[in-house]
Amino acid sequence: MKLSKAQYDEIAQFLGHVQPTRQSLRKLKERFPSQSQSTLLSIFSQEYQKQIKRTHAKHHTAEAIETYYQRYLSGVMKNAAAPVLLELANEVDFAPSLMARIVLERFLQEQEGTIPSKTLINSMLRDPSQIPDGVLANQVYQCTVNDCCYGPLVDCIKHAIGHEHEVLLREMLLEKNLSFLAEEQLRAKGYDKTPDFILEVPVAVEGHIIHWIESKASFGDECSHQAYLHDQFWSYWNRFNLKRSQKHLSCLLDLVQRFGPGLVIYWYGFIEELDCHRERGILLKDCFPTDIVTLRHSMAQH
Repeated sequence: MKLSKAQYDEIAQFLGHVQPTRQSLRKLKERFPSQSQSTLLSIFSQEYQKQIKRTHAKHHTAEAIETYYQRYLSGVMKNAAAPVLLELANEVDFAPSLMARIVLERFLQEQEGTIPSKTLINSMLRDPSQIPDGVLANQVYQCTVNDCCYGPLVDCIKHAIGHEHEVLLREMLLEKNLSFLAEEQLRAKGYDKTPDFILEVPVAVEGHIIHWIESKASFGDECSHQAYLHDQFWSYWNRFNLKRSQKHLSCLLDLVQRFGPGLVIYWYGFIEELDCHRERGILLKDCFPTDIVTLRHSMAQH
């Protein structure tokens, strides 16, 4: 589903005045009933992540960490069964899973006398039964299952959804009898940055030549799309690594082609004004195109 910039801004403005909870998601669906639920959910998640990034630093000062830890200890001392960490996260407008990480790190540091590794923390967040304190394990579990935008459960869901759409795209390409190389095949050939699928024989979509297709199981807002352009899409177009060419971004299109022009499918929609690079080699769609013209079709017409 494509949205105008004005429609997107209206949704984003609404989200700026509500708590990032499942109840707020229901309110969002009620406020914008004509919009796809999957589109709204993707925007909801993206806007919440932007908010968390903006406030991330203030929650990680030494003073804030100690305050949260002492409030946790005080809260569970009064009632160990109460959702102390979850309520604390909601009170300070921070993601429950990230609050759980802060308190868990502080707890382990006190227990072990050293800063715990990220590997250990991630393992305990995925499986709280590994946490050597039953009360804290329960508190961490409550945070992870009640966090709708962050944490190991959300990461698994996002990964599964992304994979599901890649499989869907593969099936659609096969159905159209289009020959392609998948990302894993390209990486085996030594390519560092690759789209999901390279078409071995280019096709035309809406009058534009397409050499590759990238699947994105998300909504294409301005922030994420610009990041994808910089980190992925332009590098697919060119054979030069963007990290080596950052100061020459304005000259990217003068460089030698890598894979050529391509198509990005944002399955949950995008801001329609972002589809402005068609003539420069990047086409945006919110579904698999139905008007694909192949070389075979073109030759038959002639």
